[in-house]
Amino acid sequence: MNVPEWFEKYRFKASSFSNIKRLVELKNKQKQVISLIIPTLNEADTIGKVISVLKSNLMDKHGLIDEIIVMDSGSTDETLDIAKKHGVIAIAASEVLKKQGDFRGKGENLWKALHVAKGTIVCWVDADIKNIHPRFVYGLVGPLLTNDKLKFVKPFYKRPIKIGDKLESLGGGRVTELLIRPLFNMYFPRLAGFIQPLSGEGAGRRTAFEKIPYFTGYGVETAMLIDMRKKFGLRAMAQVDLLRRVHRNQSLASLSRMAFAILGVFAKRANTLGKLIHVGSIKTIYKIITTDKESRYYLKHMKIIDKQRPPIITIPEYRRKFKKNPSWMAL
Repeated sequence: MNVPEWFEKYRFKASSFSNIKRLVELKNKQKQVISLIIPTLNEADTIGKVISVLKSNLMDKHGLIDEIIVMDSGSTDETLDIAKKHGVIAIAASEVLKKQGDFRGKGENLWKALHVAKGTIVCWVDADIKNIHPRFVYGLVGPLLTNDKLKFVKPFYKRPIKIGDKLESLGGGRVTELLIRPLFNMYFPRLAGFIQPLSGEGAGRRTAFEKIPYFTGYGVETAMLIDMRKKFGLRAMAQVDLLRRVHRNQSLASLSRMAFAILGVFAKRANTLGKLIHVGSIKTIYKIITTDKESRYYLKHMKIIDKQRPPIITIPEYRRKFKKNPSWMAL
C-alpha cells in the first residue's frame, strides 16, 4: 500500500466512534480489557481534571475503560497524591521492575506501565492536556475495536500556540515540522503520512507493544513509529482526528533540547537499519548557547541521551506475570 492510499483509507475522525455504548458492546464481545496509562512528571496543575473527565465518563459511567494507571517519573509536586485521591492506580516508575533499574522519562513510564497494566488494549494520554475530553480515549480505541487488523493508532489534531497573551489556532508542533517531518520524508518516507508523528497519545494492542523496544525519553514516539511500521506494516497502523489539543507550550530552549534528544534516537534507529550511516558513536553532548541579563553569551554543555529498553516480553518477570511462552520470537 502506498502512502497516499494509506493516508485516505486509514485516517479516521473521533466522532465516528462517539457511540460509547457500541464500543463497550464490541469490547465485551471481543473479551478485551482496556487500560488507560497517564505518564506524569510534575503535573499537579492538570492531572486532577484529566483523571476526573476520563474516569467519570469512560470508566464509571460506561465501563469502556477497565483501569487507569498514573505512572510517574519522580514528581516533586503533588501529582501522585492527587491521582490517588481520584481513586486510580498511581505508582512511581522506580517501584516497578526494580531489578531492571530506573530511568526518568516518558518512554520509561510507558514501558514499565505494560508490566502493571492488565489490558489487552493499552491507551495512553498525556497529563497536561487543558481541553481534555473523552474523545482522547474513545477516538483512539475505537479503530482497534472495529478493525481487528489494526495494532497501533496515533492521533492528530490542531495544536494552538500561545504568543504573548493570545492563543493562535496554529503554530504548535514546531519540532514535528522542523525536524521529524523532514527526516521521515527523507529517510522513512512510508511514515510521511502521519500528521502528528510526535503526538503524545496513542493506543494499541498489548501483543504489539510488548514486542518492540522503548527509548526511555523524548524519542519514544519517533522510534515507536519506525518499529511498528517495520514489524507490522503500514496496514496495521492508523491515525485519528481528535480535533484540537491545548497544552503547555515549551520555550525554544526546551524544544531545542528535545529536538536533540529525538535526533539522537532517530540517528540510532536509522543507523541500525542502514538508512543513515554514522562513522563513530552518536553524539550525546549538546552545546547550547545561553545569555544572561546583560546579554552576554555563554556556551553550555549538556549530556542528553535516551536509553533503550528491550521489548518487555524478553523480561523474565513480565513473562512470568503474563504467562508468556519464552519461544515468542519464533511466532
